[in-house]
Amino acid sequence: MANHLSMANIQAVAALHRSGHSNRHIARVLGINRETVGKYVAQIQNQPNPQTGSGDGTVPSIAAQPAGPASSCEPHREQILTWLDAGLSIKRIHQDLCVELDYQGSYYSVWRFVARIQSKSPLPFRRIEADPGEELQIDFGTAAPIITAEGKTSRPWMLRLVLSHSRKAYSEVVHRQTTDNFIGAIENAFEYFGGVPRRLLIDNLKAAVARADWYDPEMHPKLQSFAAHYGTAFVPTKPYMPRHKGKVESSVKYAKDNALKGRTFESLEEQNRFLLDWEQKVADKRIHGTVKEQVQKRFLENEKDALLPLASERFANFKEARRTVNRDGHLEVDKAYYSAPPEYVGRRLWVRWDSRLVRIFDDRFNLIATHSKCEPGRFRTANQHIPKEKVSAVERGTDALLRQTAAIGPHTRAWTEAMVNARGVEGVRVLVGIKAIAGKHRAEVIEEACRVALLHSAFRLRTIRMLIKKGAAAEQLQLEFIEEHPIIRPLSDYSLSSLVDFRKERQNECSPT
Repeated sequence: MANHLSMANIQAVAALHRSGHSNRHIARVLGINRETVGKYVAQIQNQPNPQTGSGDGTVPSIAAQPAGPASSCEPHREQILTWLDAGLSIKRIHQDLCVELDYQGSYYSVWRFVARIQSKSPLPFRRIEADPGEELQIDFGTAAPIITAEGKTSRPWMLRLVLSHSRKAYSEVVHRQTTDNFIGAIENAFEYFGGVPRRLLIDNLKAAVARADWYDPEMHPKLQSFAAHYGTAFVPTKPYMPRHKGKVESSVKYAKDNALKGRTFESLEEQNRFLLDWEQKVADKRIHGTVKEQVQKRFLENEKDALLPLASERFANFKEARRTVNRDGHLEVDKAYYSAPPEYVGRRLWVRWDSRLVRIFDDRFNLIATHSKCEPGRFRTANQHIPKEKVSAVERGTDALLRQTAAIGPHTRAWTEAMVNARGVEGVRVLVGIKAIAGKHRAEVIEEACRVALLHSAFRLRTIRMLIKKGAAAEQLQLEFIEEHPIIRPLSDYSLSSLVDFRKERQNECSPT
């Protein structure tokens, strides 16, 4: 069986033949059989040239020759096309061919012929070029192996970021495809470019997209905050469509083949230093095959000034998780405890934290509390998160207690202020005791006790209690003697003469008549 060449080899045979090379030379150069070369050269010589009418025809005429025998339906092509445009089915077309045109072929011959003439060539891909500063394409690829001094081997990931207009790129190697590493590398790329593109084209990697959807992808909340911080936007591509970010796909292959292939490194830092040096000395200096310009020159002249300005400070790359508010009104973050408003007890809230701050959000990502980071085992409790019913008098503070006790009177105010100055923190509970005494005794009694205690610089609560007790005993009211009252008999009724008369009267009443 004769060998069949690919279109590339057929074109090579034709080009070498037109250049005057022998069949032997062509066979040796292309690595194919000399008889096969002779067969295709003969076809080229027998094919008339459309311009000269002589031999040495073009290669497309060879490729256009049908691979097999012509269909029995070929003589009726125009009629079949007319019937297809009229909406007739293949079965109906076969019937009409047999009746009207005395067709002898089978139904399946008609079916294959219609399938071939109706087949459409796939639409060509549309190439889209971005304006300067408009787009940054991002993708992961495998990096060079890392072999430590101890002999341990690991295969990290390379994140490559390519500006779509100038093709200037930045590469960074990380151990894992985490959201934090993803954000850190993008932010380093912004610093390297000196600006921010308006959109970031990514695929649906788990570090960025929580749920892939072509119409409404669900981005990680942290990436949404990152994009808002820099005034840009993440645009995920359609799932399983890598050609939607073809610029970075080819750029990843270029970096792997040109920079990393065949190399090993002892650490992640060493590989990143090498990639940064390679970007500046090799990748930026090359003439890009598509744009036909030097990458560095195209970036500096067209794109650098079109980038958005950098943010005033770097993004606070926080950690994020959901936490439940315990019964004591606190939630746990890194083994430390932070308070939340009392109405959220038992509910799950979003928490974001970094090395400095812990921020608590509700389900709608409204900020409800902010705390400074503390050490493990410690508590951070905001005063406004403690219910009023759970705040003791001592916790309300010395100033509040002094204002309340001063309402009793000026002597009480003077004594309590002097007592607090003399005893310090210990005096807070004494103030609470004065409040308790005020609920049992009159203000005048307390005022007098405080006046006397202040004169003797006595600042103990038991002194006040003792003075109040003595003052209450001395204040017992003396009832005046009432000489006359309707229900009280006069004293004259108790004189000696009155008693004699009373006895005689009783004797007379008791003697018989």
